[in-house]
Amino acid sequence: MDDTLIMLWNKYVREKDTIYILGDLLFRNTASSEEYLEKLNGKKYLVVGNHDKYWMKKTDLNKYFLDVSPLMEINTGQHKITLCHYPMLTWNHVLKGSYMIHGHVHNSKNGIYFSYIKDNPRILNAGVEINNFRPVDLDKLIENNLIFKNSI
Repeated sequence: MDDTLIMLWNKYVREKDTIYILGDLLFRNTASSEEYLEKLNGKKYLVVGNHDKYWMKKTDLNKYFLDVSPLMEINTGQHKITLCHYPMLTWNHVLKGSYMIHGHVHNSKNGIYFSYIKDNPRILNAGVEINNFRPVDLDKLIENNLIFKNSI
């Protein structure tokens, strides 16, 4: 599975591309973090997830990431976006149409939070299960989340 995920990553991410990872990048990995990170294309930013702390302690993060943080706010020029591993109920510029992109919940629809997430088109799940196990741009993320949220 590791080789497939790396292959899909590199098929869609070029060296010059900027990519935001919303946590839990490595979990129960069979090789060192460096062995994985060396193979992944792109200019990487890491939003820390609950399963990242262990491998992060043993990794020179500055070698692989432009920034590592528990929360990031970015502006694409067209959209303001808050990035966090965990889904949030509210975030900066929420009333001005900004997006909240998260991970953590995988493709679960059972949590008490799901009805809120489902009913808010500005909350987007970046989990690999929602996005065909590959990195996606914002337009594809919106499309994939619409399909997922309406598949009940």
